[in-house]
This record gives sequence, structure tokens and C-alpha cells, in this order.
Amino acid sequence: MRQLFRTMVRTVNGKKLPFGEDRPKKGGKAVVAAVAVGALAAGGAGLTAGGGTAGGSATSAQGKPASKDAARKGQRGEAWTRLGLRQLKQTARAELTCGAHSYGQVRQFFLKHPCRKLDRLLLAIGDTHGNTVVVSIAWVRMPSAGTAADLKELADTDGTGNVEPLAAGALGLAGVEFTGQYYGSRRSGSLVVIAEAAPGGGHPDPAAMDDAAEVAAEFPPP
Repeated sequence: MRQLFRTMVRTVNGKKLPFGEDRPKKGGKAVVAAVAVGALAAGGAGLTAGGGTAGGSATSAQGKPASKDAARKGQRGEAWTRLGLRQLKQTARAELTCGAHSYGQVRQFFLKHPCRKLDRLLLAIGDTHGNTVVVSIAWVRMPSAGTAADLKELADTDGTGNVEPLAAGALGLAGVEFTGQYYGSRRSGSLVVIAEAAPGGGHPDPAAMDDAAEVAAEFPPP
């Protein structure tokens, strides 16, 4: 059954700025799901790292390199553990086309340069301090390294659109915004990976959400 809300995103320039500095955001408004219900709301699982979040810890900054290393090996549970987190729920979908699952200039790009495969994953991660984060990951397989490089450059550019995340209703979540502020991407040959993080409940630390997006971009495709 069709969800009552539609997932749209804005992405940011792929050049990461140090935390605390102003950073550009991609144009366009998009609302996505992410307030926990059921077990998430009752259990208060969520994301905390560094100062500024009640009950938080400093594991995010200390564990980020090890977390990325685990992510590159496909060790998702270990990657989140290194950030002091745990995975709560996830949903995934594979597609053979990308144009219908993207928007803006990125969609127009796919109409001219069709992808070979699109895998999307939406997951909720958190700790025990009442803060949650929703992470969206898209693995896009293009026909060549050249078209993949062009796609990454376009998707990383402010105001050009992007691949749509899966609707968070499948996780039993509702009401969060993917603004593109917490964003990570990479290219490996003909593969482009685009990841975003957004608050899902409580008061997750911005630096931790940034880390979550960067780590998620390192995961290999399913």
C-alpha cells in the first residue's frame, strides 16, 4: 500500500567541512519519516556521541577510523559498535532502474545514462540514551567508471537533486527530515554510494550523525 508521505532529500556538496563550520546544502525541500513508534519510542534507543547530548559519550570521534575499516569489510554490526551504536531496524530494496527513484537533475541524468542496478537501504541506529538516527544508503551501479564519476559529481553538487531514500514507514517511523546536512559519498569504479543521516528521535549529536553518514558510505553493496 502506498505510503501517506513521500521521501525526498536534499544533498550537500561532497566536500566535507570540519564540524562546527558552515556547510552548503543542496537545494529543494524534502520530508522523510523518522519519529520512532512502538519499541523505539518506548525503549528510547538512539544515537549519542560527544558533548552536547544528554548521556552521550566520546566514542564517535575515537572509533571513527576503526568503524570505517569495519564498514569497508562489510561488518555492519562492528562498524556501528565502534561508534558506540547498535542497529535497530532496517529495510532494503533492489531496482533495475534509477530514473523513477530519483529527482531533479539527477533524475534527468539517469534518463540519459540509465544505471544498471540500484540497491537502497534504510536503517535505524541508536544507543541506550533515548536518541535515534535514520540512515539512508543508495548503491548505484553505472555502466562505466566515467558515468559513475559524472553521477557522483552531480549528486554532490548543491541543488541538483539525488536518489530518493526508501520510505521510513517500512520501519514504523514517521516525521523526520533528510536535509542533506549529514552526508557521505564515494565512488569505486562504476559504483557510486550515497549516504545520508537524519535525527530520528531524542537529541542526537550532530557530529555523530555526520560520522554515521560517512561510515555508511563505506559499506559495500548487498
